[in-house]
Amino acid sequence: MAHRPRSEMIAETRAKLIAAGRRAFATVGYAEASMDDFTAEAGLTRGALYHHFGDKKGLLEAVIGQIDAEMTERLKVRAAKAPTLWESFVQEGIGYIEMALEPEIRRIVLRDGPAVLGDPAAWPTASGCITAMTRSLEGLVAAGEIRADIDFEATARLVTGASSYAAQWIATTDDPQAASQRASAAYRQLVEGLLCDRPVP
Repeated sequence: MAHRPRSEMIAETRAKLIAAGRRAFATVGYAEASMDDFTAEAGLTRGALYHHFGDKKGLLEAVIGQIDAEMTERLKVRAAKAPTLWESFVQEGIGYIEMALEPEIRRIVLRDGPAVLGDPAAWPTASGCITAMTRSLEGLVAAGEIRADIDFEATARLVTGASSYAAQWIATTDDPQAASQRASAAYRQLVEGLLCDRPVP
């Protein structure tokens, strides 16, 4: 049997722990998830968890990082299917809002994440979101779709914050489906204020 590279074994161990942690966090929530249970499920020890992630909080960060990357790819696919550059921009924001209806995202990213890791605006992934939003706005200005006199960074933060806060509202309300529909409609109305020629109501 060929000797496996150490890097491959490390990657496999991390993947097993993330998968087990993700299942536990989605099923019973962060507070109730037992480190012993999901390390045993992965066929590993608690020591492996400490070595790779430091503690349960570190594992939650890794799980959220994985889910966030998946969400980003899904939003890119959704945006690419839109018929126009403007609608692509709108659909990316609405897509994020609608993802708050998914049980795994609602529980891990939107409920337990902020409770354990603090304000999502301070998460490592936040700066990437602002950068991507800024580039989208620059592209819309270059295409003549939206006003050229906007403050790119401020607008990027406001628009990103709108979809993020809406998603958190959906994740914690008693009627998430209704909240999602209301938030999606309001988000579209909000960003339409950026258009050069606003549609007549």
